[in-house]
Amino acid sequence: MVIIAARNEADRIGATLDAIAGSLPGAHLVVADDASGDGTSDVAVDHGAEVISRGRPRGKGANMTAACDAAMRFAAQDPPPIFMVCDGDLGSSAAALRPLVDAVRSGDCDLSVAVFARRVGGGFGVALRFARWVIQKRCGFVATAPISGQRAMSAEVFRQVVPFAGGYGMEIGMTVDAIRAGFRVREYELDLEHRATGRSLGGFIHRGRQFRDFTRVYIARRR
Repeated sequence: MVIIAARNEADRIGATLDAIAGSLPGAHLVVADDASGDGTSDVAVDHGAEVISRGRPRGKGANMTAACDAAMRFAAQDPPPIFMVCDGDLGSSAAALRPLVDAVRSGDCDLSVAVFARRVGGGFGVALRFARWVIQKRCGFVATAPISGQRAMSAEVFRQVVPFAGGYGMEIGMTVDAIRAGFRVREYELDLEHRATGRSLGGFIHRGRQFRDFTRVYIARRR
């Protein structure tokens, strides 16, 4: 079961879905479309995905929660599937996600997280360091990739971490909740690429929203 976050990714979602389908044959693909206006949903359907879309943008965490609520029915299967979440802008590099699933299936960990082998774009790393600090402060885990959206998990972890924290706080909230529940989290370096935000006005606005959502996770997860 793979749940893919997307907003206005019509130019990349098809390649992302094809790459995942090729790497994980038979996986059920669900696209959580956050009210895209560029035809993302239509492209996703054309590439074999189920689409969960809401009438207006609700942010990444809320929209992925809606898709995961719809996918929760699969958690009751025997044996339960492994769940993976990822971003829709990975393109053909999404074929490299399989080791995340293999790590959970082999029992190496309960929640696997991808570390991008190559950094593309980004700002000055302030938001990243803050996210890392929030996780360490709230659960003691030292994360290399605290806000990586590429993760695989057992059904038990899936049930524990859904609903996700709102907005861009989804990933750090997931890590804190999993560690606090006693699950094993490991990170794996993978050859992935995505549409990175740069040092533009839009990029800094994006990171400002990240700071806001990270702070909300920090406050909400006080013991």
